[in-house]
Amino acid sequence: MTVNRLGLVVHGGRTEAVEASHVVRAWCEEQGVRCADIDVWDDGGRRNARDEVEAAGRPDLIVTLGGDGTFLRGARLAAEGDALVLGVDLGRVGFLTEVPASEVRLALDAVHENRLHIDSRMLLALRASRRLEVPADVGKMMRYGRGPMLPAPQVRSDCEVDEEWGIPLNVTALNDVVLEKLSRDRQVSVGVYVSGRLLASYSADALLVATPTGSTAYSFAAGGPVVSPRAEALVFTPVAPHMTFNRSIVTAPDEPVGLRVLERSGQAAVSIDGQVRGVLEPGDWIGVFAAPRRLRAVRLGPMDFYGRLRQRMNLTDAPAAVADGSAAPLWSVSTPPPRDLSHLTLLTVPDGH
Repeated sequence: MTVNRLGLVVHGGRTEAVEASHVVRAWCEEQGVRCADIDVWDDGGRRNARDEVEAAGRPDLIVTLGGDGTFLRGARLAAEGDALVLGVDLGRVGFLTEVPASEVRLALDAVHENRLHIDSRMLLALRASRRLEVPADVGKMMRYGRGPMLPAPQVRSDCEVDEEWGIPLNVTALNDVVLEKLSRDRQVSVGVYVSGRLLASYSADALLVATPTGSTAYSFAAGGPVVSPRAEALVFTPVAPHMTFNRSIVTAPDEPVGLRVLERSGQAAVSIDGQVRGVLEPGDWIGVFAAPRRLRAVRLGPMDFYGRLRQRMNLTDAPAAVADGSAAPLWSVSTPPPRDLSHLTLLTVPDGH
């Protein structure tokens, strides 16, 4: 692809991220590519994703320098502007970023010369019984010293608003949508509906709906399954529920998950990819759907999700499994597997489809 405009999202608190940003800007100057910093707080207030993308000249490539949190910020903007996103890895346990900081120039050359693959990642969309707002006192409590919160979601103008389907909000989630308690001593009580049918009423610390990409984030920490990012599914996971059934539910993309705050529940916060975006009262509800738009993430080499899973989670072989023999063979994703295991490798599915 030809890169004409590049948007840069930098974790300003990391020295290595700032240094890598100098490399990106130098590359842009050499290539005659317009470069703009986006998703910043310098003007004293957060803009919504659409305003941020417009202010950056609608870049066709967004580069993030940081960990998975920084990548999520860039993904939010890329989804809004239908841009590609390239994550430069400066985190510790992340799954989203693609290339190490030492190879950022090589990565930009590869993208510019069209030597890339594009992963099409599923996103989540949201409808609600009313517009989401964050009360001022809650906003102050939720800042945790990390800077201003994102603004309240706007209503999408291209979708119908009615009593049955609710208000379509102009937000997307790459990882998850979470309904969580606000009061430490009071759980949220929520009726959970899958594809329009009541699954159960839960009393829990939180209830979350994740994408396959987000299955290794909060959902995993709460005991949910690891799902291939190439899968198409919604993953519902309760967090510390006061009931016997505490398992995750994996639904099809056309089986949305509805969460209704019940009468005797406390207030519930709605978080999207880790950012609190609104507070619900008893009687309010949200519906989580597979979004019609997709995230287009740049990948430069073969996907090695399971190798990264083994590395990031520090997976080790059970001592009993290797006590009386040799360990299972381990090989690089770019190396042909042993002959007796070659049948386990299927033909590569075309990227971007």
